[in-house]
Amino acid sequence: MTWAAAVFLMLGVAGQRLFGMFVAGSLLARRPLSRSFADLVPVAVVAALVAQLTFSRAGSLEIDARLAGMAVAAVLVWRRAPFAVVVVAAAATAAGLRAF
Repeated sequence: MTWAAAVFLMLGVAGQRLFGMFVAGSLLARRPLSRSFADLVPVAVVAALVAQLTFSRAGSLEIDARLAGMAVAAVLVWRRAPFAVVVVAAAATAAGLRAF
């Protein structure tokens, strides 16, 4: 990457942040439905990223022990288990299935 591209990207990110702080914030404050939609976008992006990283390998869908670990984690989160319990149970499930 050249220096010009790096500077261009830096200015673009800075401009996007300034737009979000000064323009988008005031527009969202006037429209409650848009605000609730904008509040849910980061959650959807993170969920899509987790799903993509969990279920794909080399551009193809792969169902393996990770799916069982994610299922255990989802159930424990639904049952409001502590975060450490969720992580340890999901890891133990995936590791146990991979051991066989």
